[in-house]
Formats: sequence, structure tokens, C-alpha cells
Amino acid sequence: MDAQLVQLDRDHPGFRDPHYRERRDAIARIALDHRPGMPVPVAPYTDEEHGVWRTILATLEPLHAELVCQPLNDVQATMALDRQQIPQLCAVNDVLAAASGFAMVPAPGLATPRGFLELLADGFFFSTQYIRHHSRPLYTPEPDVVHELVGHAASLLHPDIVALSRAFGRAARRADDVAVQRLIQAYWYTLEFGATEEGGVVKAYGAGLLSSAGELARFVTEAELRAWDLERLADTAFDPTDYQPQIYVAPSFDRMVADLGAWLEAMGA
Repeated sequence: MDAQLVQLDRDHPGFRDPHYRERRDAIARIALDHRPGMPVPVAPYTDEEHGVWRTILATLEPLHAELVCQPLNDVQATMALDRQQIPQLCAVNDVLAAASGFAMVPAPGLATPRGFLELLADGFFFSTQYIRHHSRPLYTPEPDVVHELVGHAASLLHPDIVALSRAFGRAARRADDVAVQRLIQAYWYTLEFGATEEGGVVKAYGAGLLSSAGELARFVTEAELRAWDLERLADTAFDPTDYQPQIYVAPSFDRMVADLGAWLEAMGA
């Protein structure tokens, strides 16, 4: 098999680290041999990789207490991710299966918008398993296992997030390519980088904010906080490789759930 299974950009923190590139390839191969519904093989993480995980979670914990909305903090506590070692997807799936019927499916890298969304209809979530380079523990130019587990897996314990995720999947299966683009943009500005008012304060609920210490610490003061408008956000392009310049803020978590559910129903969910 190609020794350069995972291609990294020249500005990637791990580009010049042959050991990191070898580790990325080894973990990606797990995903290539996996199919939804199969048990997820154990990823052989190193002590250094577990150390990166510990650093990130120690940094995120106080930020969550201050800047994440209560419904998402509650499910983080329920998931109770191991703070010392990177959890295996198979262990996380045991918790998800009992609570929501969802399962994390290993992916070697980014999926297409349609492929990602459609899988949600069946209760499967594409998840990377590698962790970011140790030289930049608080930064990653792409989704990694921290993003998947802290951001998405814990969120999939919340029944409203589960219902909305499945609705995104059903809508994608009925959508043409133009509508899929609107759906992935709506997903991005809600379940990925959404915020809501809570007690008169802006709090995060989107997985991309929950899993990024840098983004979570800055979004209220540095990003443009836009009024809640589903049609506008569905037509707003995004750049996944940088901090988000705009965040759409729902009046409340319950209002976001109701409005987004109705919008997805109109889109064919």
C-alpha cells in the first residue's frame, strides 16, 4: 500500500515529521478497511499522542464552563470522556448505542458533503481517529479525534442534536447538488459553529467551537455575531481552514432546535 496514504500540505505542522506521517497512515488504514456496522478496531495511540489529548482537554475544561451552553455542558458530563487517554471509538460507540443509537464510523480524512450528510440519516457519523501534531496541541488545520469526540460524539447524546442530525441526512438524500451545498452550509453554521443566547450571554453549542480552545476563547469578541437567519446562513460560504469570521446566534437553544427542524422538514427531511 502507498506509504504516503495521507497527503499533508507543506504548511501542515506535521509535514516534516516522518514519524507523524507514518502514524497518520497507520490510523488511516484502519478506516479504509472498515464498513458501517462493523466493530471499530482499536487505534494504537502513543504516549505522546495521549499527552496531546491531556493538554487539550485541560485547556478546554474551564472554557466549557464559561462559554458553552448548558444543554451541551450537560451531555459532555454524561459522556465523561477519559481525560488521561484518547478514548477508542468502540468505547464511545457503546455509550452512544445505549443513549441515541448513533455510532462513530472511522474515516481516513474528510468526506464529501453529500457522503457525510447522508450517513447521518442512518445514525452513523464519519470520524477521524488521528490526533493533531504535538508541536501545535491547541491548533489543527483539519478535524481530528479531539474535534470528533469532544465536539460531535458528546453532542450526539442530546436527543435534539440526534434528531436534527438525522433530519440533515434525510434532507440530503432527497436533495440535488445545489440543495446539498445549502444543507452543508446550514450544518456548518448551526451544529458545527452555532451559538445561542443563554441568560443574556452568547454561548456556544456547535461542535467546532466546543472542540477548539482557540476558537472558543475568541469567537464572542473577534467574530461577527450575526442575527439568527436560517435562509441567510444556508447561503453563506465558509472556510474550514481558519477561524470563522462570522457566527450566527440563535435567540435560545430551544428556538434553534425548533426553527432548524422546521427548515429541514421544508428541505425534504
